[in-house]
Amino acid sequence: MTDPYTEAVVAAVRSMSKASPKPMLKRVQFELEDAGVTAEFTESDLVAKLTSADVNEPARYEFHIQLTKWDSANDPSWSTDSAPNTTDRRKAILNALGFSPESHEGIDHAFPVNMTGAVVISGKPADWDPWYTSDAVAKRTFYWDGYRGVLEGKGWSANAVGELDRTTDEVVKRLANPTRSDPYQSKGLVVGHVQSGKTANFTGVIAKAIDAGYKLVIVLTGTIELLRGQTQRRLDMELIGEENILGGVARDNHELIATVDYIGDGDVDWQEGRFVSYGKDPKELGFPGIRRLTGSKDDYKLLKAGLGYLDFRQTDHLVDPARPLYHEQNIHTPDIRIAVVKKNSAVLKKLVRDLQSTKTDLGEIPALIIDDEADQASINTTRPKKDAAEAKERTAINRLIAQLLDELKRAQYVGYTATPFANVFVDPEDAQDIFPKDFIVSLDPPDDYMGGRDFHDLDRSAEEEDDNDGPVALTVANSNEKAFVRSLVAAPDDSAGRDKEMLAALDAYVLSGALKLFRAATLGKPKLFRHHTMLVHESVKTAEHEALAADIRRVWNSAGYDLPAGLKRLNDLWTNDFRPVSEARAPEAPTVVNFHALRDHIGHAVDKIQQGVNPIVIVNGVAEKDYLQADINFQAGDVWKILVGGAKLSRGFTVEGLTISYYTRRTIAADTLMQMGRWFGYRPRYRDLVRLYIGRNVPAPRNEVIDLYKSFEAIVRDEEDFRDELRKFQGFEEDGRPRVRPMDVPPLVYQSLPYLKPTSTNKMYNAELTEQGEGGKIVDFNQLGDHDDAVNTMHFSAVQTLLDAATSVGDFFHINATGDPRSYRARYGIVDAAVLIDVISQFKWANNFKIAPYIAFMHKAIAEGTLKDWAVIVPEIASLQVRTVGGRSLSIMRRYRRSDRPWQFAGSSTRQRAALLAISSGIDADTTDADGSIASALDLPEYAHVKALKVATRGAFLLTFGGDSTSPRFHDADRVTDPKLLPEPTNPKDVATLFSYALPLSSAPAGRIAFTVRRPDRPEDPIVDADAAS
Repeated sequence: MTDPYTEAVVAAVRSMSKASPKPMLKRVQFELEDAGVTAEFTESDLVAKLTSADVNEPARYEFHIQLTKWDSANDPSWSTDSAPNTTDRRKAILNALGFSPESHEGIDHAFPVNMTGAVVISGKPADWDPWYTSDAVAKRTFYWDGYRGVLEGKGWSANAVGELDRTTDEVVKRLANPTRSDPYQSKGLVVGHVQSGKTANFTGVIAKAIDAGYKLVIVLTGTIELLRGQTQRRLDMELIGEENILGGVARDNHELIATVDYIGDGDVDWQEGRFVSYGKDPKELGFPGIRRLTGSKDDYKLLKAGLGYLDFRQTDHLVDPARPLYHEQNIHTPDIRIAVVKKNSAVLKKLVRDLQSTKTDLGEIPALIIDDEADQASINTTRPKKDAAEAKERTAINRLIAQLLDELKRAQYVGYTATPFANVFVDPEDAQDIFPKDFIVSLDPPDDYMGGRDFHDLDRSAEEEDDNDGPVALTVANSNEKAFVRSLVAAPDDSAGRDKEMLAALDAYVLSGALKLFRAATLGKPKLFRHHTMLVHESVKTAEHEALAADIRRVWNSAGYDLPAGLKRLNDLWTNDFRPVSEARAPEAPTVVNFHALRDHIGHAVDKIQQGVNPIVIVNGVAEKDYLQADINFQAGDVWKILVGGAKLSRGFTVEGLTISYYTRRTIAADTLMQMGRWFGYRPRYRDLVRLYIGRNVPAPRNEVIDLYKSFEAIVRDEEDFRDELRKFQGFEEDGRPRVRPMDVPPLVYQSLPYLKPTSTNKMYNAELTEQGEGGKIVDFNQLGDHDDAVNTMHFSAVQTLLDAATSVGDFFHINATGDPRSYRARYGIVDAAVLIDVISQFKWANNFKIAPYIAFMHKAIAEGTLKDWAVIVPEIASLQVRTVGGRSLSIMRRYRRSDRPWQFAGSSTRQRAALLAISSGIDADTTDADGSIASALDLPEYAHVKALKVATRGAFLLTFGGDSTSPRFHDADRVTDPKLLPEPTNPKDVATLFSYALPLSSAPAGRIAFTVRRPDRPEDPIVDADAAS
């Protein structure tokens, strides 16, 4: 029961939900007066209500969602020309709402402006066909309102709902106007994260698209029926709704209703009212209904005599039949058709055939094709001879998608993938028809999501020193690896060692299950954790899964969880592992006073795991039947099982409740890229319980040993690099042109990921990067090529001019975990901008990495007067090893070459980055140094000389040296050059010269990037023939 004040605020917010912000206090006071409340209600009372400490308080929740919508609106008349998601826009909103400056501060503190969010790369100018405007959207939101209500009912935060609203707007507005007279096909790609809610995004896109007038929606799903059925169920349950599923069947007609999907099956969610309901048949409410062309268990089938069900001109009422379907008078009355279809050539052929047989001209139908897992089956990812049949099927599917786009002239194509370097970037030959020429949207991970960053310490470099105190102590509080990752080191032939490691993982599975049950009981929510699973992935060979399952079963049977020895192990595990991690990472979780409080829950957890046929279930993923086992039916009931799977475990198959992952190999082929990210996903209320057991020394060919954790970290870093590059250069120039178009992305990404290249030798990307720079941001130049003694010597010689200039010595600072400055010693000096260009130009780089765009930018900045000189900083950290190199005394860091690409050094000198941001004025940007810690340190008297270096036209250049020898004598146990082992003096050939820089903020506050095309005669084509472009 809400109080009248809450009801009044909610009513006031909702009255503005499809309009501009207006003085809010007056509206609330009017609602209160209408409700008979006579007590005074002031602006401070209103602000207190809106900023309640309870984030789920209805008044705060409604206001937060609406504020987010106003923040991101693209074209509102009330915005005083402010850009979306900026402090200026927020100020305009709060002014329009009538709040005083004092209230602004409190509201902004409660709801910080989201200056990040999804990244959008557009292929069209900012003002291209601006049809999806705020006014147009407000007219028709029937299905979006229904879907938004579903999300709110599921407990989505206001932040999450607002961000989904914003990102789906960004997609829909880049589709063609469904009523435009001349057809246009927009093609785009939405890049999410593994197991991160891409379905929620494309469901929102579908809802808004059909509200706007799109009449045919085709959703292409995975390659097995279970996955298609899961997507169908999700859309039926959250968007299509009860009334459209019933299709006119009366609820009291028991004979007919028994034949309806979900009802006849006795579906629990239907019976408990979890399917969205619109109250009445949408047509009775003045909105089009939805016709399902596929069912919960039925993929698309030839309609034959029932072809009229698909045909818009045969069974729908058009206001003016003489006009085309897409005309404004006709578009909003016919029913919408939705088909959820497997990526199967036989099924797609049936759909194409039926479309061709309808009386409606296919060129009249505004259609939307959603391609889930767009890099799976839609394009030819590989063509190995052994997979000839599979490759042939992929080719057929790709051809049929192209045919659909050819037949449906008004069809829009939106691919969804969790692979940032989707194969549409990699294989031009396959990408011709579905290259995302119009837009790329890169989504941020949602709340409660655990992804690659959450399992790795990406912001911590290999040589991090804590001033003079030696290496920083890693704890479960400051290290994701310490908190969530457990190493598997037993050799393949060490049966006892392998059993011990498996037992440790099983113990973690049982204990984490007990902790889930404890939390559910303490919170009074017995169904809080329906599923609790463990995934074991050790072999790609399905024949070996039975033997592995038998080994796990043997260890499980001997675990003795009801015996003193077993309980002692769990007690120790709780004391030494789970308790400290939970205290550090989930202090809000219900407190376990002592291990005794978990005893009953341990027994209950074991019982739940052992229910059914077996605690261990094999999921090979080879055939449909592998996914239809009763023990792993996540829709039918609770699943508490240990799953044994292989690399063919379908990507669309979500392992619900995954808490413990056991991931290793007995051997690994040199060219094997393992399926990663199985342990990623939503982990609400139990992310502190998640553990990854992973192989750290897996045998590989040529007597090499692979650390799978480090291998995955490299992939995670690549993904982060990709997303960062997109974020840097999204948006539009002042004249409305996009700063980076989708066709520019491959060469841009190629700079940081040079191994990504076209696989077809006779094709190439048309765009070529010519200029790149971003003021006030740090860039690491670590792609120095494979080790070469002569190159190391040459690089060291090139920087002598810089070392000569660094004659001053002083203290610089970094900001520690508590936000306080800590000092380190460095030499420093000033060099002319032209001198630095000369130095950098002497460096040799990895193949395909081009320094020219960076140098071109510097030349332009010099010409414009925004770059005049550089502050060169050479750290002399006391805890580092000091060696005489080329007659100079230098601090040598421990830096290593990446195992997956030895031409590139890993990590960067993170402890010295604060100085670069300060000197380059990067801290003056809105999104940098948000808490002001660097600026505050800069004002301290002991750093006055650092502040003096901060000049508007000055960049900051960090010069460091790392051990880089091929001699095993100087290597540590990890085969990395150990500075402690380098001789005195050290030859320059054994030292890598590394640098990072930050350009002056004023040189390009929003970043600047430029491209040219290799084929001026085909400026809009992303891919061209290599011979013709030479």
